[in-house]
Amino acid sequence: MKALVTGGAGFIGTNVVKHFALKYDEIIIFDNLSRKNTEKNLEFIQKNFKNVTFIKGDVSIWGEVKKVFEDHKFDVVFHLAAQVAVTTSVEDPRTDFNINALGAFNVLEGARITGQKPVMLYSSTNKVYGGMEKVKVIKKDNKHYGYKDFPEGISENFPLDFHSPYGCSKGTGDQYFIDYARIYGFKTVVFRQSCIYGDHQFGNEDQGWVAHFLIATNNGQALNIYGDGLQVRDVLYVKDLVLLYEKAINNIETVKGQVFNAGGGKNNTLSLLEFIDIIEKKLGHKIEYSFEEWRPGDQKVYISNIAKAKKVFDWSPQYNANAGIDALYEWVKEL
Repeated sequence: MKALVTGGAGFIGTNVVKHFALKYDEIIIFDNLSRKNTEKNLEFIQKNFKNVTFIKGDVSIWGEVKKVFEDHKFDVVFHLAAQVAVTTSVEDPRTDFNINALGAFNVLEGARITGQKPVMLYSSTNKVYGGMEKVKVIKKDNKHYGYKDFPEGISENFPLDFHSPYGCSKGTGDQYFIDYARIYGFKTVVFRQSCIYGDHQFGNEDQGWVAHFLIATNNGQALNIYGDGLQVRDVLYVKDLVLLYEKAINNIETVKGQVFNAGGGKNNTLSLLEFIDIIEKKLGHKIEYSFEEWRPGDQKVYISNIAKAKKVFDWSPQYNANAGIDALYEWVKEL
């Protein structure tokens, strides 16, 4: 078995490589290392796995993507390379489009023009559901918002509404991956991911907030909270996501062309203020934080309904929020 992992030196990519390098004959990482600290992840991978080859390249550059598919025949493609922040997409929508929308199209075309039909997994986002302004949100208590009418969370059948340039660009890739299964018979699966967190995640204010909060506070830094801190997300530890990817690969003939929400679900949710309480207990002291204005496209609540993944794959998160945060914190302390 041979796999391509675009964005393979990123957070999720590194965890995918760690898992599948122990099972596959060869893995090719295709990454331009533009994300800060990806070189640290790459150094870790190259030190620990001899069957992994790194190719420096950019998914938005067609010639570079085409060459990878001309030079290699893949059984599995994990398309994880992306511009990952809504804020960055607002500041520079063209670059966001080139990486996310054009990049996804280039990867699909790389397979198509070389006559390959590998299993192709796409890392999408809950942002394809938009700001969800019409969904009624209630204040559950002094630290949490919640849904009024969606006790199980938002399902894959919720109407798409590509809010923000990031939502548009990732949603474009999302729909192209689905359509290439329909039109060309590709073996694609789309995962609309919620807040994924875990080892090898170097989060920042714009993306990867769980890791960012832990790293910043462990280093004695104050936090900026955009909004009022009551916003709630379902969180999924990265190892559970990787196991979901594996189940999709193993059941590809049944699930090709389908989309699945990938999140912690209603039983693994956190508000920002709730998470700050957890961190303070770990550190044994109060941490400093201040409030800033809401950012565009920031949902007050997003909770994934993961019933479809549970039913189809017999999958559910093995790490609850407390266990996952404990595992990530152990990694953070070693930085």
